[in-house]
Amino acid sequence: MVACVLFWRDSRRGKREKEQLLKDLEEKNSLYKKEAMLAAKEAVQKDIEKFQEETKERRHELSKLEAKLTKKEEQLDQKEQEISGRETELQRKMDEVTDKEDYLSEVLQKQLQELERISGLSIDEAKNLLLEQLKVDLQQEANNLIRENENHIREVSNEKAQEILTTVMQRCAIDQVIESTVTSVSLPSDEMKGRIIGREGRNIRTLETLTGVDLIIDDTPEAVVLSCFDPIRREIAKLALEKLVADGRIHPVRIEEMVEKARVEIEQKIKQEGENAVMEMGIMNLNKELVKTLGRLYYRTSYGQNVLLHSLEVGHIAGMLASEIGANVKIAKRAGLLHDIGKAVDQTQEGTHIELGVELARKYGEREEIIHAIEAHHDDVTANTVEAVLVKLADAISAGRPGSRRDTLEIYIKRLQKLEEIALSYEGIKQSFAVQAGREIRVIVQPDKFDDIASTRLARDIAKRIEEELDYPGQIRVTVVREVRTTEIAK
Repeated sequence: MVACVLFWRDSRRGKREKEQLLKDLEEKNSLYKKEAMLAAKEAVQKDIEKFQEETKERRHELSKLEAKLTKKEEQLDQKEQEISGRETELQRKMDEVTDKEDYLSEVLQKQLQELERISGLSIDEAKNLLLEQLKVDLQQEANNLIRENENHIREVSNEKAQEILTTVMQRCAIDQVIESTVTSVSLPSDEMKGRIIGREGRNIRTLETLTGVDLIIDDTPEAVVLSCFDPIRREIAKLALEKLVADGRIHPVRIEEMVEKARVEIEQKIKQEGENAVMEMGIMNLNKELVKTLGRLYYRTSYGQNVLLHSLEVGHIAGMLASEIGANVKIAKRAGLLHDIGKAVDQTQEGTHIELGVELARKYGEREEIIHAIEAHHDDVTANTVEAVLVKLADAISAGRPGSRRDTLEIYIKRLQKLEEIALSYEGIKQSFAVQAGREIRVIVQPDKFDDIASTRLARDIAKRIEEELDYPGQIRVTVVREVRTTEIAK
């Protein structure tokens, strides 16, 4: 019983404790819930405050941007108004300019009409008159400019050119031999003429047949004249005839022997002259056939000038000019020596001496620079190397200096007449005179038809025509004389 009572008591106490425990747990749970709710509310409140702060800041920024946009809109509106005002002002000014242009055009038209009325000239006539005056002024300025440039060129280059050419000419002094188409052979007596003719003329016929030379036996005392265009054949005949005269035995068989000996001697002479020329010029590795052909120029003349000596002179002058200006001396001397090589064969072959010279040089392996100089020394082609220009210049110097060439009287007279004809072909020429052996042409013009500018132009035109139409050594001066004379008689 007691145990039951105790058990019951314990149960009630355990129950109470359990209830108390549950009550405590519920109170704690309620407290935890309240704390959690408070924490959540605080967190939410913080988030709300943060969001509100961020929203406030964004709204503030948006307000600033809105204020800027509003300000820009106001500025744009203001600028638009300014532009509109400027456009209005510009249009007003354009209208004013248009009105002024119309007014000025009208005034100009009235002035032109008034000028036409006063001057008696139309607009086209006035323009033509102005253009003519302008043309005259420009021509005068051009002539003055040309004269200034010519004077400048003369001052700068003439002295140096004269110095170079004078130096070269002083350093080069080669004797020139003047030949012709006839050669005279002296005889010990006139009796020798009959022996040369032979019985029924057989000796003279044999000699003429073997040599191709005409023997002229006339009344000239103690002399026989040999005539032939080929100087080599003429020299062979001369040498053979001299041998026959010295030997005294003159008959066909002996004539054949002497002609053959003379031919061999002349061939040796040709070879020797060619070798001497090459040695004198200091040229190496020249083909033997070309050396022999060069030696034939010893018996070739052109305008009374021995061609071999002329070629030597050209080679020396070209070499010295090249040395003075720093060009290739060896090429200039070699090309100068060979520039007329074609004249050695131009009497027996078809073609000009330039074409034949180029063919020979190319055949015997000369360099292109040498061939070009040969081809260009008479302007058959344009000289495109310094050495070719120097050879052409040296050739002109050698051929143009006094005494180098011999013109016939007929050619000389024709040249003088042609000079005067060229001058007289222009309108307003009073007289013309070729003076100083054709080195100068003096033209006297009518002073009322030529002024100073026209006189200068006339001199230039005449000089240009002389260059184009005449062949002449050296240079020809053109002098235009415009003289005004006034005469009054004192009574």
